Amino acid sequence: MKQKTFYQCSECGNKVSKWMGKCSACGEWNTMEEGVTEVAAPAKMPVALRTANDSTAEPISQMELPNYMRSGTGQAELDRVLGGGLVHGSVILIAGEPGIGKSTLLMQISASLAEGSTVLYVSGEESAWQLKYRAKRLGVDQEGIFVLTETNIDKIIAESDRVNPDLIIIDSVQTMYDARLSSTPGSITQVRESCLRMINLAKVHGISVVFVGHVNKEGGIAGPKVLEHMVDAVLYFEGERQHSFRLLRATKNRYGATNEIGVFEMTERGMVEVPNPSEVLLSGRPQGVSGCCAACVMEGSRPLAAEVQSLATASVFPSPKRTVSGIDTNRTFLLLAVLEKRLGLRFSANDIYVNVVGGLRIDEPAADLPQAISLISSIKDKPVDPGVIAFGELGLAGECRAVSGIDLRINEAVRLGFTQILVPHTNKFTVKSKDAKIIPIKSIFEAAKVLF
Repeated sequence: MKQKTFYQCSECGNKVSKWMGKCSACGEWNTMEEGVTEVAAPAKMPVALRTANDSTAEPISQMELPNYMRSGTGQAELDRVLGGGLVHGSVILIAGEPGIGKSTLLMQISASLAEGSTVLYVSGEESAWQLKYRAKRLGVDQEGIFVLTETNIDKIIAESDRVNPDLIIIDSVQTMYDARLSSTPGSITQVRESCLRMINLAKVHGISVVFVGHVNKEGGIAGPKVLEHMVDAVLYFEGERQHSFRLLRATKNRYGATNEIGVFEMTERGMVEVPNPSEVLLSGRPQGVSGCCAACVMEGSRPLAAEVQSLATASVFPSPKRTVSGIDTNRTFLLLAVLEKRLGLRFSANDIYVNVVGGLRIDEPAADLPQAISLISSIKDKPVDPGVIAFGELGLAGECRAVSGIDLRINEAVRLGFTQILVPHTNKFTVKSKDAKIIPIKSIFEAAKVLF
């Protein structure tokens, strides 16, 4: 039977007969992947998503909201990210870099859920004895955990029908394949169709399914982008291997809030929850050293206090160096321009290094004010009082703009023992404290005057 070669974009799924560097549909570069199909093979119908009953249209006014049943995973931080626990019949995708702790956390979840339920752990990357070794290291030996080392989606579904689990873990979705398709495992077609069949199984039988996803070199989930649209929740594991702390962040959640995070610490006993991450992130703060300022940011509904450190040193290069870790690089460049223009500080003649301690990644503009304070402190070589914490967005004119969750941030700062809290003057807050002084700030000029 004659075979035909085609090229398919890994981002949008666009198919072309010849390779091209840039996809003509979505405009992404270097996303074309080769595939082979049999010309004489009959076109296969896509797997349709079935429901327990025949679907009929009905007025929305007569529909009743379902009572979603949730099960606790045994990890309070994970339950927080999921919105209260694992919803029965939901499909979750967990992604992260290799070695970040995805399989370790899932093995611990399996141990907790297997106390009163049945878990089917499917691995396409490790052998059964490797899974047993990890389980022994973590102290997992529940009878409700069934291990299957298989990549054929038909055999996985057959074993699911036999075992009748309440939770299925697929590690990883990129290794699964459908024998009816001629493309290789890991291709766009295989990943999409295998995922769709497992989603179908989850929705019809009410089985929760957790996929483990690989990430590409840009940090996104490998495979077709449609994979993220098909599942109910997408969770990302963040952190650096050199740090013991791991952050689990929800970027999509149909049953809860997005941008919630859970904080874990990787230990010899596996993933350990960190119920009070602010104290951990602020532990070991240097005293009397310039370039350090505490910040309070919102991660979902949780306020987190972290330390922003900056270092400005005379450059020996024609073009000064800029190194930023844990914070938006473009935002740092903007702040450097504002401080140089409005305050007359010569950052253009210095190498600049900015870091968020503990491996935390800060994405919100409320970190502008503490970052600017740390930069001013570093270039003037004047330390900031350790009792100071700040949050606020800075504009191009140097003005300090309002941020959300002001009361939650102030409460967290007071709880951690900060005595001076710099807030935007336009924010209305109701928190009052005898132990902390709340200082409204109109611009970076006022902040520099108050602190330096």
